[in-house]
Amino acid sequence: MAAPLFWTRLARDPWARFGLGLVAILALLALLAPWLAPGDPFRGDLSASLHPPSGAFLLGSDAQGRDVFSRLLYGARLSLAVGLISQSIALALGVTLGLVSGYYGRWMDGVIMRVADVTLAFPSLLLLIAIAAAVKPSLPVVFVVIGIVGWAGMARIVRGQVLQARGLEYVQAARALGASDARIIARHLLPNVIAPVIVAATLGIGGAIMAEAALSFIGLGAQPPTPSWGSMVAEGRDLLRVAPWVSIAPGVAIGLAVLGLNLLGDGLRDALDVRGLGRVGGGGA
Repeated sequence: MAAPLFWTRLARDPWARFGLGLVAILALLALLAPWLAPGDPFRGDLSASLHPPSGAFLLGSDAQGRDVFSRLLYGARLSLAVGLISQSIALALGVTLGLVSGYYGRWMDGVIMRVADVTLAFPSLLLLIAIAAAVKPSLPVVFVVIGIVGWAGMARIVRGQVLQARGLEYVQAARALGASDARIIARHLLPNVIAPVIVAATLGIGGAIMAEAALSFIGLGAQPPTPSWGSMVAEGRDLLRVAPWVSIAPGVAIGLAVLGLNLLGDGLRDALDVRGLGRVGGGGA
């Protein structure tokens, strides 16, 4: 699809514009967190514990006296990092295995797709918890675990596109001219899967943010004192009656981030005219 037509379609979708705006604001806040944060997100002051929202604490303070707004900004950096890095891992695995499976077929296709079926058969959150609990909780582990869980859906999408494209005339012509398998895959098949992969990755980032929040909520994600929206919700769950802002602020941030990414993903799907994505991976809860 020509670029002008794509941007025209995207610009005509008000929900896509709204989603893009939310994502842009989130990215900007995360990028400018060191300059926008009014307090230290790591060190607290017990004398300011559970201070309600005010001029001194825009969104209040938590039980350790840390500024909730500052931790929210730094939590946005973590959420975006998790989404981008984990989806990069899912893309690398899913696109590579999907191309190989769809192009070569036969026993290779059977093995890869059966492994993908087994991965997709388990509820994503339970699989994430099982893998994360087997190793020492840390951010690198979260990145890798969410990426590994998300590869299967991506591979199925890519395989379906390759199965449709490999029988087209230009692919057959390239094979007849003696082009190697690697060249056919890289030059002729890979461009055909870019559009659905972009849509799936955008939706997957939202799922990854939810997955990281869920893991951090149960203590298997980011470890204290690292600001994480999921751990912030967990820290405030016993304080809902006396200090609801501790949990509400990160909860709303998670909802807005995922909403923005999902609306943007839907807008990209319509603009690129991609159909039949099925279940996309991202480790979403």
